[in-house]
Amino acid sequence: MLQGWGMTLWATLLVVAASTLLGIAFAAARESARPALVRASGVYLSVFRNTPLLVQLLFWYFGIPALLPEAWVHWLNGVHALALGGVVLVRWPSFEFLAALVGLVAYSTAYVGEDIRSGLRGVPASQRTAALALGLTPTQALRHVVLPQALRMMLPSFINQWVTLVKDSSLAYIVGVPELSFLATQVNARVMVHPAEVFLCVGAVYWLLCSALDGVARRLARASA
Repeated sequence: MLQGWGMTLWATLLVVAASTLLGIAFAAARESARPALVRASGVYLSVFRNTPLLVQLLFWYFGIPALLPEAWVHWLNGVHALALGGVVLVRWPSFEFLAALVGLVAYSTAYVGEDIRSGLRGVPASQRTAALALGLTPTQALRHVVLPQALRMMLPSFINQWVTLVKDSSLAYIVGVPELSFLATQVNARVMVHPAEVFLCVGAVYWLLCSALDGVARRLARASA
């Protein structure tokens, strides 16, 4: 169970970092002056927000390998490691983990990108104009004037999205990732205990994680007020 808890945390951290970075690029594409980028990002948004996450995870796990050359699939499922002096530094993750990670990142990027876009749009255009009039470059105006105000508005949505990610990571069990929910079912199958005890414990762990994130959000909101 502790191993599953660690996997849940690790997967969530990776998804949060990747989807935030990609969300910035996605928001920039949505606000771009290039029609092709706007249309492409609109299609992306429609596809990933209007289809169930479970279906997307199954597509990445079962559908993508069917489209790739057999040699690529064999390599992805192989064991790879970066070692130095006989000490393994980095291990290649399992294909199950990669499929779940890509699926969660692709899904979350659509939501995070829209949160970033909404936050930037929430800052009055006069703020940017005033910053430019004072001699700031567009980059400086964005960094020192627009972003600090936008972050205050984006923060509640960000924390809500991170809490959702913690809970959505439980769906990775469907493709065999040994996260908390997956290992809970293994414990329930192998150990002679009541299922209520196992899954109450799992629910308590998710509650603690999400409550901790909610507490962080409240403190950050008070600090930025």
